[in-house]
Amino acid sequence: MAQVHLIKLCVGAETVEDLADWQRQARAQAPCGRPRHVTRMWPKQAAALVAGGSLYWVIKGLVQARQQILRLDEVDRGDGIARCGIVLDPQIVRVRPQTKRPFQGWRYLRPEDAPEDLGEARGGETDLPPRLLAALEEIGVR
Repeated sequence: MAQVHLIKLCVGAETVEDLADWQRQARAQAPCGRPRHVTRMWPKQAAALVAGGSLYWVIKGLVQARQQILRLDEVDRGDGIARCGIVLDPQIVRVRPQTKRPFQGWRYLRPEDAPEDLGEARGGETDLPPRLLAALEEIGVR
């Protein structure tokens, strides 16, 4: 089975730390005890997503982090609409920042188009601001 990823805007977060804080708070209320992002649409490529795929987060116009997708759960909020709960690994992995224009919902992301983990791309260097890392990448400096 070929692997595929998702990419999604992280609305309301200013930083990766904001995402982590929000997930810590939400996890306390989640029935599975893991971070879960609920979306109305069920991915057609579900099997490829749970075969090692990740959810890549776009924060402030930059792809900055990813979390491995563990499974997809059906979520019923009592309104008759079946939603998809994307259950995520709690570990947030920073990735090489990449600019991304706003879009609605989520999109599929092919593995070859996904940014590298920051540890792989810059030898673990994470103290530079994401916008500076993205600018360095754009001019070919890694």
